Amino acid sequence: MFIRPIAHTDLDALFQIAEESGPGFTSLMPDRDALARKIDHSIASFGRAVVRPTDEHYLFVLEDEHTGELMGTTGIEAAVGHHRPLQHFRRNTVTHHSRDLGLRRQVETLSRCKHYTGCTEICSLYLRPEFRRANAGKLLSRVRFLFMALHPERFADTVIAEMRGVSDAAGHSPFWNWLKTHFVDMEFAAATRLVGAGHTGFIEELMPTHPLYTCLMSEEARAVIGQVHEHTRPALHLLEAEGFRHQGLVDLFDAGPTVECPLTDIRSVREARAWRVEIDQQPPSRFQARRRDGFALPLLITNTETADFRATVLTGVDSRPDLGTLYLRPDQARQLGLVSGGACRALPLGRSQDASTPALHRIRPEIAYAH
Repeated sequence: MFIRPIAHTDLDALFQIAEESGPGFTSLMPDRDALARKIDHSIASFGRAVVRPTDEHYLFVLEDEHTGELMGTTGIEAAVGHHRPLQHFRRNTVTHHSRDLGLRRQVETLSRCKHYTGCTEICSLYLRPEFRRANAGKLLSRVRFLFMALHPERFADTVIAEMRGVSDAAGHSPFWNWLKTHFVDMEFAAATRLVGAGHTGFIEELMPTHPLYTCLMSEEARAVIGQVHEHTRPALHLLEAEGFRHQGLVDLFDAGPTVECPLTDIRSVREARAWRVEIDQQPPSRFQARRRDGFALPLLITNTETADFRATVLTGVDSRPDLGTLYLRPDQARQLGLVSGGACRALPLGRSQDASTPALHRIRPEIAYAH
């Protein structure tokens, strides 16, 4: 399996992924025309010379190298909120206090706000259930951070992720059900389709502008504020391990949490290392093997390109840390578009005891997820 930028020929598979992902996954809606425009925008973004982030959108796909099938997607919005405001509810605590009566009461409120303008957003991550396998989810999630580390001028100082909130298989959100009853007489799936298509005017026209007291909401709506969809939990765990934290902002429709992290503090950005590539045209001799260090963990490896970006996960890779050299087989190098003497970026998929010797770790089972 390997990661590459999306291509025009991926439209049919992308439409299938958009259908599979279900309601609430607003960054990929099952609309062929909208998806075709998204592909065009992504291709143009990869090919654009960038000195600071604007409206670029980078969409990657995970391909099975044996069958050519698309296993999943993952994406990056370079700078959100400029052309279409990014709105959330902010969770606040308000204190009502009567000094004369000696009474004090704290209540939680949700206040609509426009935040994160200009921040980079990671999005569109979906791993198809039938392609669940070791390291596929980690590759989809963490490859975005290596791409950012390679091209920091293309991204903002703060990176965010809007996590999919709680909804059932029929597309019903407990939080939206309460909002629908009191403010917006529209089904959850219809609202998310409008947002996914870029039609957000109804938010200003119909959504509440004054703070909402959560104590007045239904018990079902209160219970899901800041919670994620069951299929999104693995994605949230991966982001939390990267250093992302929830700072109190939740989605307007399903109340899923938005998490954030400074770009330079993201674990994968900090720990990814640049290497010089050498290609073994034949198996190394015993003398050569004695001088090399093997990685104990699978290694996420990328080339350093943009439009021709490639990434994959390899095991059994040797290195010479003292020389900054990574050794690949010819087939591995071809898959990544690398040549001897070229540069790559690599990251062990686990925590390290030191900079050169990854430690063994317990790998958590991966399932299909989306955000």
